[in-house]
Amino acid sequence: MSRNAAVADRLDEMADRLEATGVEYKPRAYRQAADNIRGHTVAIETLAQEGVESVKQIDRIGDAIAQKVIEYIDTGDIEELTELREELPIDIEAITRVEGVGPKTAADLYEALGVEDLDDLEAAAEAGEIQAVSGFGATTEQNILDGIPFARESHQRELLGDARPLADRLLASLRELDAVEAADTAGSLRRWRPTVGDVDVLAASDDGTQVIEAFTDFDGEVIEAGTSKASLRVDGLRVDLRVVVTEEWGSALQYFTGSRDHNIVVRNRALDRGLKVNEYGVFDVSEVDDPDAGQRVGERVAGDTEVSMYEALELPHIPPELREDRGEIDAAANGELPTLIEEGDLRGDLHLHTDASDGQASVAGMIQGAADRGYDYLAITDHATGPGMVGGVGLDDDALLDLAETVREAASDADLRVFTGVEANIGEDGSVSVADDVLAELDCVVASPHAALDGDGTDRLVAAVEHPEVNILGHPTGRLLNRREGLDFDMERVAEAAVVSDTALEINANPSRLDLRGGYVKQAIEAGATIVVNTDAHQPSSLELARFGVHTARRGWAETDDVLNTRDADGVADFLGL
Repeated sequence: MSRNAAVADRLDEMADRLEATGVEYKPRAYRQAADNIRGHTVAIETLAQEGVESVKQIDRIGDAIAQKVIEYIDTGDIEELTELREELPIDIEAITRVEGVGPKTAADLYEALGVEDLDDLEAAAEAGEIQAVSGFGATTEQNILDGIPFARESHQRELLGDARPLADRLLASLRELDAVEAADTAGSLRRWRPTVGDVDVLAASDDGTQVIEAFTDFDGEVIEAGTSKASLRVDGLRVDLRVVVTEEWGSALQYFTGSRDHNIVVRNRALDRGLKVNEYGVFDVSEVDDPDAGQRVGERVAGDTEVSMYEALELPHIPPELREDRGEIDAAANGELPTLIEEGDLRGDLHLHTDASDGQASVAGMIQGAADRGYDYLAITDHATGPGMVGGVGLDDDALLDLAETVREAASDADLRVFTGVEANIGEDGSVSVADDVLAELDCVVASPHAALDGDGTDRLVAAVEHPEVNILGHPTGRLLNRREGLDFDMERVAEAAVVSDTALEINANPSRLDLRGGYVKQAIEAGATIVVNTDAHQPSSLELARFGVHTARRGWAETDDVLNTRDADGVADFLGL
């Protein structure tokens, strides 16, 4: 199983610790390398075994970082990282999960107050010690205190983007075993929730012992192993495997997928029909004196397939992403389940970055990446200057117009349609950080919040949506999973404004965002708003992240017609007013 996530985490930590000590430039290089490794399709340990040149095949990785990657794979450590930890002995990953606390702030609080972890941070804030430190104040101290509960909670969850690739590789290995009849994920992972507690995997086999033995041979620390269940820890993620007999595969898959609330409604529907539902099947207990006498009491009427489980309850199969008790049972019973969008339905991406701003590939490189994926179109939407843009990342108005010309020239030789564009910044007052006349020259305008990402953002987002040149509201909350909660807002008001203004609402498919979340997507669709699934890709390989956005759309009950970039190029052009 791949160690990509673990290596990426170490490089991210390197970046944070270098930034904390005041080192310039290097932190960004390490973060770019971490992002590229995390999203790379080849296991990093395979590349490391082949040597430095193979590791350097990953975008933005040079000799120095490649050597550190190999060092970690070979030894489980990076000497320089160990030295940085000794220099600054703090839990920097936990502390920087608190909104408003970056690496340099964490270092300052350590030097001034000896803050090493979240407990120390909380104690210092409660004692009023932080506001006494130069550069801080009472408001900052209170914000830190308010952000600590979220930081603690987020530490218990893993990103879907880390868990899903690991699960996919594990499933591929299990399915190769002769003893395994079927294998799939379960739990929140199968429902594609943005974060998961652990990686739940099911396998159907009549030889559980053989499957367990093979499972525990995978790379990782064995936590426990029995005859039908086993657990590993792989690069910090817990992986739980449960093996069930083949005839109970469908019932186990349905039961362990959840959610708990969904299963309660299923169980109650079964009881109304004289049936009993559990992980072993559906049982007719209408003639049974004591239905609770055992798990397999009564006549078994379903359970070998998941479809049969729902059929026994007079329901069609309900996709896992919908199983959150948000009306899916009633919809199924009434024949009103949506025909959900599929991964292959997307025909382009309308939010991409190049090395003109903070991307890692040229305009031509991103166009080629989209072509290789079989897309019909893409939009180049590099960052504009404005709130939240630091380090010279954003382009001023003149540079945006120059870039548009570069894009048009590159598009002339492309086999797909290329739209010029920009990702503009939404100010606290809802203003857009690019002049209207410049926006009017561009095909696709994405407006996104990048600063002041707390509190109620409703008025701010509505103002941006209503701007006559804005086509797409990008990552509306501005959240970063496990790091910041982002804006709160009235989804109904934003969606209504989007309908009137003909502005699409983005699902940002980057697994660190997945913004809009599924519940907001459902509200938007019910209001009649158009959704767009974009990757916010900064290199061609990140276009593969689209699947995370598609499954988030499915969690929001999205059908193909609800999503802008399932349309052909002419349809998108029409939406953009071209």
